[in-house]
Amino acid sequence: MSLCFAAVSCEQERIPEGYATLVFRFGEFFSPETRAETLVLPDTNDFILYLSDASGEYVYSGFYGDKPEKFDLAPGSYTAKVISREFNVPAFGTPQFGDEVCFILESGEEASVRFGCTQMNSGVRLLISDAFITDYDGGVIFLTSADGRLMYSYNEKRIAYFNPGAVSLKFLYDGIENTLFTKMLDAREILTVNLDASGGDGETDRAGISISVDTSRVWNDFNYSFGGDRGGSIEDALTVDEARGRAGEKDLWVCGYIVGGDLTSSDISFSAPFHSYTNIAIASSRTVRDRDECLSVSLPVGEVRDGLNLVDNPGMLGKRVYLKGNIVASYFGLVGVKDISEYEVR
Repeated sequence: MSLCFAAVSCEQERIPEGYATLVFRFGEFFSPETRAETLVLPDTNDFILYLSDASGEYVYSGFYGDKPEKFDLAPGSYTAKVISREFNVPAFGTPQFGDEVCFILESGEEASVRFGCTQMNSGVRLLISDAFITDYDGGVIFLTSADGRLMYSYNEKRIAYFNPGAVSLKFLYDGIENTLFTKMLDAREILTVNLDASGGDGETDRAGISISVDTSRVWNDFNYSFGGDRGGSIEDALTVDEARGRAGEKDLWVCGYIVGGDLTSSDISFSAPFHSYTNIAIASSRTVRDRDECLSVSLPVGEVRDGLNLVDNPGMLGKRVYLKGNIVASYFGLVGVKDISEYEVR
């Protein structure tokens, strides 16, 4: 995003004394195809434009196509924002593009603002195998976030969109609802989940606002196998997300990266120095810094505690570890691993 100021020539329409002029125009759009769907961008006139002053009062709020040709504004600080659609609750097929920029207008100048619009929300796409549909006929899948929940039918092909943040996949079967995983999604991130049963730049005008939609969205994929005998061996260890759905089961192998320690009921320390010998936290990636993405781990007295505690072994932070133990529904408020009998660092 950038802000440009142009000197006013004597041939231009005169700016009212004591004011600045702000002019908006769009650049060209493009409509690329993504690997998941053909992305259809709205007409530029249907984008929503917000222009507000330093107090937060709207100078303009409405469709881009309905805006005045130019704005004569008092000098000061302003915020301009443009979005392709309003997005407040989870919904299918609703990518939202936009950007915003803060700038200062000075008296007698004509300002030009350029937006680089990117996707603002995130999405989840489920690829559900035939084996899963056969084995769990009658089950109901939900995707949930702080803004609401969506039922995801077995034959749904569209991407479900959410505001960035934690999104959980929940599965209701035989009257029991379990959380299969929780992921923290960033803006532009499209998470593709393979759900299976076990065994199976736009051009810009000099004097205007240019919006070029960046659709090079981030795509992440992972596989989730529901049920079966996974976790029985170190070669078939459960991921952190899979382990969340196996609470109550014993003597299972779980794999994850050590990301922190010093657990409390509401916090995890992700950086040294550490003070507790009795626990660590593991996650699916060594870069995780969100408590809700972690499994808590209780370190029993003996070889396991001596080898894994972060007080004596600060170099273990970020290492990938395999743990054999019992998965419990809550340890320091998180699904956890306790009674560890074996471990291996790789």
